[in-house]
Amino acid sequence: MQTLKKQSYLPRFIEPEQGGDTKTWLLAGDLGGTKTNLALFSSLNGELDLIREEKYASRDYQNFSEMIKHFLSESSDTPPNRICIGVAGPVVRGKVELTNLSRELSEDEIRQSTGINAVALINDLEATAYGLATLSPHQLTTLHRGAADHTGNIAIIAPGTGLGMAGLYWDGEHHHPFPTEGGHTDFAPRTDLDILLLRYLQEKYEVVSWERLISGPGISDIYVFLRDIKGMEEPAELKAAMDAGDPSAEISKAAIAGKVPICMKTMELFVRYLARESCNLVLKMKATGGLFLGGGIPPKIASLLETGEFYHHYMQGDRMAELLASVPIHIVNNDKSALWGAAFYAGLLKE
Repeated sequence: MQTLKKQSYLPRFIEPEQGGDTKTWLLAGDLGGTKTNLALFSSLNGELDLIREEKYASRDYQNFSEMIKHFLSESSDTPPNRICIGVAGPVVRGKVELTNLSRELSEDEIRQSTGINAVALINDLEATAYGLATLSPHQLTTLHRGAADHTGNIAIIAPGTGLGMAGLYWDGEHHHPFPTEGGHTDFAPRTDLDILLLRYLQEKYEVVSWERLISGPGISDIYVFLRDIKGMEEPAELKAAMDAGDPSAEISKAAIAGKVPICMKTMELFVRYLARESCNLVLKMKATGGLFLGGGIPPKIASLLETGEFYHHYMQGDRMAELLASVPIHIVNNDKSALWGAAFYAGLLKE
């Protein structure tokens, strides 16, 4: 596992207690609206080793505890001592209503079904924040280096199936992750086109949060708005590809290729909205320690984020240009950082 003290641009966490020569076995999970990753890790003196990993379709299991039991029954691996699951939703007193799955999960339910007492549910973006403890330098793409001295709070924004946000508070020696539900705050339009898009989405959703635009489904909605309201042409070949696969992925691929105007405009708006809300998040958290773009989408559209348009719109922050320019900005290229972060957190639990 990468040690953070060697990398000044990564957070500095309180490390797990050293256990001598005794291995600890950890079950980690990243439970999302589309898919769930479960993995068994071993931990020795703070070093994580991945033993086995499986991916499941989240909606295939009505009861998440059954998914865990299925995972554990599939091999003769050493049973875990501790469990931590990162979940897409707000965790309150050990329970969560899963935002994109419309079902509830609790730590007590997992304890009862597995017989393991050391269980924690944490928000998936909190898990992503802890996952920064496990990154190596090649798993980051730097969009902006920022100031030479950039200690302070850190912000994470992560568009995927939804839009997650988290922060890491700096106490002067260590960073402490905390979750937010900032993706559900109101979209803030700036231009006439933004206002027209807002009105279009209000008819569909009534309340238009940033998640309605800065997410996979948001890419599709922006595209449909440009097609149906602005009258941009939809090529037949693109429509066929979208019907056969993931529409958002097809739109972003076409935009990266620079071939289809409606896709290029869709992603131009997506990048601008991601930049604007990234600016908002940095200002609200005074995140002078860095901004990290996580989730499934940023690594896939890195070439669009590296053109300078993202940074241009990010810098439109009223009178705070000097502060914004001081903040390092990185793309997290490891799409399993939440899973590894859950394993890191599990290592902090007391049995």
